Amino acid sequence: MNRLDGKRALITGGTTGIGLAAAKQFLTEGARLVVTGFNDDTLAQARRELGSEVAVLKIDAGDVRAQKQLAQQLADTLGQLDVAFINAGIGVFKPLEQWDETSYDRSMAVNLKGPFFLMQALLPVLANPASVILTASVVAHVGMPTSSVYSATKAGLISLARTLSGELIARGIRVNALSPGAVNTPIYGKLGMPADELQKMEDGLRAQTPAQRFGTPDEVAQAAVYLASDESRFAVGSELVLDGGFSAI
Repeated sequence: MNRLDGKRALITGGTTGIGLAAAKQFLTEGARLVVTGFNDDTLAQARRELGSEVAVLKIDAGDVRAQKQLAQQLADTLGQLDVAFINAGIGVFKPLEQWDETSYDRSMAVNLKGPFFLMQALLPVLANPASVILTASVVAHVGMPTSSVYSATKAGLISLARTLSGELIARGIRVNALSPGAVNTPIYGKLGMPADELQKMEDGLRAQTPAQRFGTPDEVAQAAVYLASDESRFAVGSELVLDGGFSAI
């Protein structure tokens, strides 16, 4: 449909899962694209799958200095940016008593601090108009055990979508949050949980979802295209929830 025809876009965490699906959909819709990731294997895979016209950069999403460097690279290569899909994040789930300061700080850095300072660094680069999409999560709205730190970071992103929209809309920058529920992505394999506990968690999530299934990365990617496109130009400071009804019960 070419809904993003000619738009210059950034997708962080774009080498796997939702981010990679979004990168492919953005390309189909006509965007010029820069993608970031951190894992060498998924970076190489993304380069193969997305092709030579897409810049795939290794960036630590939790490093504030790296966000400034990324913004400068975007200015040098794209000039300005019409869409920023700030999607990079990590999921760590464990009981309160098992957290330590180092792991807490890392989750906060990647999921909340990094996105905040990336948006700050992008201010001179973002066009007027521009769309910023923050990947949050439905768990910000439910009391899911062992998700305390992850949920807090995602709730912070939802808050940023509201407050920064109020602050930046006069500059033509609208900020919205995209909150998936359970989606079939590699994140579950990165939780470090024993196989039986992981299976129990997945079964529990599926049972609590009225749709009785996990979402797909492509379904979330289509929502990201909508928020990136001019079709959503009246969406400002909003949260789009895609969770199969999980938060509705």
